[in-house]
Amino acid sequence: MEADIETIVRQAVEIVGRASRIPMDYFRAPLDLEAKADDSPVTVADRKTEAFIREELAAAFPADGIFGEEFGTENLDAEAVWIIDPIDGTRSFITGNPLFGMLLGRYVNKVPQIGIVRMPALDETYVGAAGRGAMRNGETISCRITTRLADAMVYINEAEKLNAADPARFARLCSAGHTRRMAYDCYPHALVASGQIDAVVDCGLEPYDYLPLVALVEAAGGVMCDWNGNPLGLGSDGRVITAATPALRDELIALLDA
Repeated sequence: MEADIETIVRQAVEIVGRASRIPMDYFRAPLDLEAKADDSPVTVADRKTEAFIREELAAAFPADGIFGEEFGTENLDAEAVWIIDPIDGTRSFITGNPLFGMLLGRYVNKVPQIGIVRMPALDETYVGAAGRGAMRNGETISCRITTRLADAMVYINEAEKLNAADPARFARLCSAGHTRRMAYDCYPHALVASGQIDAVVDCGLEPYDYLPLVALVEAAGGVMCDWNGNPLGLGSDGRVITAATPALRDELIALLDA
């Protein structure tokens, strides 16, 4: 019989907490870099962190499947599957920027149940669970209630990638909202969940980049979808909207589709 969700959340938070020491042992230290097939960098810290998390998950939840960035999939047909990104923002990590994160999500029957964002260098843990709300370091958090894009604080992730691929669309985004910032990786999505900003437009993501975020954002009262408004899944195209309210989501979809 499976443990109750509070117990599962506690175990998962403890696992990522223990795993945090691994990247911090290498942070702002000399590192050997390798390039993966997509030319993105990977370090020994990425691999050691994921190996540790996988081992801990296998011990705590032996019936569950795993989908990790560095070491692939195991038992994806299981009822529950854990999604791991050991260092989300390796480029930030290798350049001494503290805004790299660690992502862990649990899907049950392909529905997001638990989402965790751990920021090792900031010592912040964001966790959300379906029907149980969201927290940052033990304090309840929730999304803002902004409904007009003109009033919104918007982050545009992967700006140079988006500008190169679609300059017209990028230009429209650069005129959207009350305040805009260019950013990367998972932290802006966590800032939506904690009510600091209103929306993030992101692109070029893999499932392990966005799937762990869904339960967190939804538990905080927000929404996530692809640029066409569809729910996110393993087969999504990596273009993501995170918004505090459905009204903001709808305005961003219309802006992107203009």
